[in-house]
Amino acid sequence: MTDGIVFERMALIGIGNLGSSIARAVRERGLVGTIAVADFSDRALARAAELGLGDSYDESPAEAVKDADLVVICTPIGTYGAIAEGIAPHLKPGAVLTDVGSVKQAVISAVQPHVPDGVHFIPGHPIAGTEKSGPDAGSGALFEGRFWILTPLEGTAPEPLARLETLWTRCGALVEELPAAYHDKVLAVTSHLPHLIAYTIVGTAFDLEEQEQRDVIRFSAGGFRDFTRIAGSNPIMWRDIFLNNREAVLEMLQRFSEDLSYLQRAIRWGEGDKLQELFTKTREIRRGVIEANQARPFPYGTSGNGNGK
Repeated sequence: MTDGIVFERMALIGIGNLGSSIARAVRERGLVGTIAVADFSDRALARAAELGLGDSYDESPAEAVKDADLVVICTPIGTYGAIAEGIAPHLKPGAVLTDVGSVKQAVISAVQPHVPDGVHFIPGHPIAGTEKSGPDAGSGALFEGRFWILTPLEGTAPEPLARLETLWTRCGALVEELPAAYHDKVLAVTSHLPHLIAYTIVGTAFDLEEQEQRDVIRFSAGGFRDFTRIAGSNPIMWRDIFLNNREAVLEMLQRFSEDLSYLQRAIRWGEGDKLQELFTKTREIRRGVIEANQARPFPYGTSGNGNGK
């Protein structure tokens, strides 16, 4: 790891919002020697090449991972099993294999059976990103001050784990380790359920009469605008997240439904004290998010140096 380099060769499988942000972050900080980019989209590969995000570009993940010291899967979770199976024979002994998926138990189930002996599989999840997609959506500043969760498996060797933590820390992230099941339950509340609610509310607006729909769009207040931003996220990615974290999401959705019924009754019967009590409690959550420095917006990608806008 001389001259600031943590991994000599990195392979990025998928060059969308997170993949391109990783490429920019490690490139800007001089943390990786060379970057091999793989993506199933010819257009994405061509644009990544125009932006100089990698040193080589290939549609085949198996080709990209050859001789890589670090492999990062940055595709929708539903593709992980097939990708892991395809790259397994080509992974370099001693290589670190990780990912950026928002679900961890399903990722482990899909990937671990294919990991060869001598390859270190360390699941991960940067709690960062925007609703934008594609190579232009990346930003080298995306991970600064954001949490990057690792869910190492039992028996993970300390040296590759420390090396991966060093890489993400030097990208500006706050690295923490969590059990996979606990990660999935927490993210069901902080990320997955809010997205489900946003999709539902925006879907409700879509089903309004034509004039009402136009006026909802014209007169969008801040709350609805935020919901439309969230609902503008990659539909394939979020389909896979819900299907692969269904138990935790359904548990939290049930709790939310019960709380919503409580609010419905309070509004119906004019119980303002109950509404005020709940709204007071929720303000404390907002203060906590601000104090944790997680309230600032994510930087958006640029077609230039990836410093955001």
